[in-house]
Amino acid sequence: MTIAARASGSLFESLRADAVTSPDHLRQLYAQPNPNSLRKEIDRLTEEARALIGCSSLVFIGSADIEGRTDVSPRGGPAGFVSVLDEQTVVIPDATGNKRLDTMHNVLQTGRVGLLFLIPGRPDTLRVNGRACVSARPELLDRLTPVGKPPVTATVVQVEQVYPHCPKSLMRANAWQPERWSSADAQPTSAEVTLAQLNMPDLTVAQIEDAERESLRLRYE
Repeated sequence: MTIAARASGSLFESLRADAVTSPDHLRQLYAQPNPNSLRKEIDRLTEEARALIGCSSLVFIGSADIEGRTDVSPRGGPAGFVSVLDEQTVVIPDATGNKRLDTMHNVLQTGRVGLLFLIPGRPDTLRVNGRACVSARPELLDRLTPVGKPPVTATVVQVEQVYPHCPKSLMRANAWQPERWSSADAQPTSAEVTLAQLNMPDLTVAQIEDAERESLRLRYE
């Protein structure tokens, strides 16, 4: 890779020139999966999967708009804040955030999401994929666990794929081992990252830190 390629902004295009482009080519690079890793994907929530969701306080929602631009957004709340209505229906209540509504806009366009449920301290996760819609039906919202304020809407997911994911990634990341984490001094702060991206010369890190503290204080409003 030449410096000229990097400077021109074509690094990705240069790498894509000889990238893997077919499922057959990709499969040639890897061994066949364990048959059980295929068999354990099902289209409904077992009682055990429902219990895991009931213990989860954090879920990541993957979505895409109609042009294929993707997004992954976290949702957190008390354990069990995601409601399981039956073996093929889960509901995620809206909670106060940045009000961009990226996930919901994507759901309105494509009607699909992917969910990754985590339980703090537990290395394995649960993947759930399926159709989705945004509901403001009052009788549905009344059934949900509010995350702070009562939800304005909820994302309803019709389950199509359920897959318990192995713990290797979180174990490799030492996700639940504080003694293995990078030191805070080695990390840019949230305010520093935000300042760099806002590119507003008159704004300071201290001002952003004040705004962040106020936002967290009012996190349920």
